[in-house]
Amino acid sequence: MEKIYGNHYYRLLAFKESLENEITRLEQTLEAFYQTNMIDHIMGRLKSEESVLEKCRKKNLEATPDVIVSSIHDIVGIRIVCTFVDDIFKVRDAIREFNGITVIEEKDYVANAKPNGYRSYHMIVQNTEGYYAEIQIRTISMDTWAALEHDIKYKKDINVNKELITAELKRCADELASTDISMQTIRNMIYGQM
Repeated sequence: MEKIYGNHYYRLLAFKESLENEITRLEQTLEAFYQTNMIDHIMGRLKSEESVLEKCRKKNLEATPDVIVSSIHDIVGIRIVCTFVDDIFKVRDAIREFNGITVIEEKDYVANAKPNGYRSYHMIVQNTEGYYAEIQIRTISMDTWAALEHDIKYKKDINVNKELITAELKRCADELASTDISMQTIRNMIYGQM
């Protein structure tokens, strides 16, 4: 990956690690304050060379390190998996207050799911060096659905009706969203509004 990112590679890696560390500290702070674990787990990655080159082709970008890091805003990817839906928004609000980053864009696919049923909260942030990261915040069930949908979507040898699969995935996404709401309601009844 050093080749595709050139001299930006180690700074991108440091940015990813600093975000992961900041989110881990946030997790500990939220747990101490609310007396419950709001973040189930955190995952970070740098986009693979193959994915970057594909994105450059789609966007008709020159695949040079400087163009790549200034034009592709999800090279650094952080996924935060929360326990409950309300936790997504508490985490989002805390990230907005992080020192050294600016929120550039937000997309709420929790309230406004994609047509296929995908749900998550996306933030594009930029650090003081000008590097971008995409942060996705979702519940455990949203994360499970997204992983399964990704595996199925990119499986090349599916010999069944893709429209049927798409409809079933959408139905599952809606059922999981309903379950998330039910679990949130139960938590609120037990602990009161957090």
